[in-house]
Amino acid sequence: MSRKPRKIHVQLTLDQARKPQGRGGWRPGAGRPKGRTRVGHVTRHELSPGHPQHVTLRIVSNLPSLRRECFVKTIRDAIALSHRAGFRIVHFNVEPNHLHLITEASSKEAHACGMQGFEVRMSRRLNKQLGRTGSLFEDRYHSRSLKSPREVRNALRYVLNNARHHAAERGETIGRDWIDPYSSAAWFDGWQDAIVVDASWKRYLLSMTPPTAKATVWLLTTGWRKHGAIRFDETPGAARSAEHACRQARKGNNAGS
Repeated sequence: MSRKPRKIHVQLTLDQARKPQGRGGWRPGAGRPKGRTRVGHVTRHELSPGHPQHVTLRIVSNLPSLRRECFVKTIRDAIALSHRAGFRIVHFNVEPNHLHLITEASSKEAHACGMQGFEVRMSRRLNKQLGRTGSLFEDRYHSRSLKSPREVRNALRYVLNNARHHAAERGETIGRDWIDPYSSAAWFDGWQDAIVVDASWKRYLLSMTPPTAKATVWLLTTGWRKHGAIRFDETPGAARSAEHACRQARKGNNAGS
């Protein structure tokens, strides 16, 4: 009786051994995303009704830029439908892969419920546009309380002029009278100068019913104004960048001396 030839076993490398097994087990791309600090799942701090919140929401990767009129219109609609007695979205800015919001809420619970409602409305509408399912947001939203007039002014400047901040990082220059059409800049009443209506898209935005709610807390209505109205061409982080450049130049001079 003949024997079957003995099978020769070959030791696999780790990469060869890691094959998707279907349900459960290892699969490509699984696990916690690398390279960026995530928002921790910890209990959020108590929220004072008098303190506005600066909220940042980041979407999942591999999606088209949100800075398109078709997507921003959808986001505006979601914002307009999200206001409640204890929750309001007062300002917003849409960037390619994240949103900035300035909100008001009567309590931590009201803010959480309001944000949950906004995220659901935005997810349903954008997923339908994109022809996809699943979570739209990469992580929990990040929220920071604004407790002083200076903090509120800085946050308003950052949210409304965020596109200038990113353009400066790319070495680009934007015209002085430009406002961001993908933000609530058109309905902001704290500009140093009147908006120059020099384009059809500005007329369109100014004629629109604002999707945002009017501010009601003192810090957002009056308090921040003690530090002066905001210019169209104020670039968030510009002073810090210039200070950093000066420090680097001084270091270089000291090293050469």
